[in-house]
Amino acid sequence: MIDTRTAPYAALLLRLTLGGLFLAHAGLKIFVFTPAGTAGFFQSIGLPAGLAYLTMAWEVAGGLALLLGVWPRLVAVAMVPLMLGTIVTVHGANGFWFSNEHGGWEYPAFWSIALLALALLGDGVAALKPGLPFVGATGAVRTQHS
Repeated sequence: MIDTRTAPYAALLLRLTLGGLFLAHAGLKIFVFTPAGTAGFFQSIGLPAGLAYLTMAWEVAGGLALLLGVWPRLVAVAMVPLMLGTIVTVHGANGFWFSNEHGGWEYPAFWSIALLALALLGDGVAALKPGLPFVGATGAVRTQHS
């Protein structure tokens, strides 16, 4: 049974935590590893350097959107491919445990599930732009005529 009185606060807590984590990871890439260093790492594992900059932008934009509550359910789903990409390109070959050398896939997999849980749970309280774009409160898709 879901407690409808507290579920919106649970969604808020989850949304703020996920948003903060994305900003922290973006900050690590930007301020510690530096954008050029992050691009170099991406190249060292066979990815284009430009993907590093896209990843940092994706983490910043997604993190801010989650923190502010701008279409949080949609943003949560949009962040899942980023996390699955880390499993496929970096962490998957390192085994399950994140404490393994170079980090296993445990943490990004859990992060993906937490994002999907937020998408299913809802926006939470204090969302600046709750709901989904182009979808009305009843779930009907809005058109130019509605």
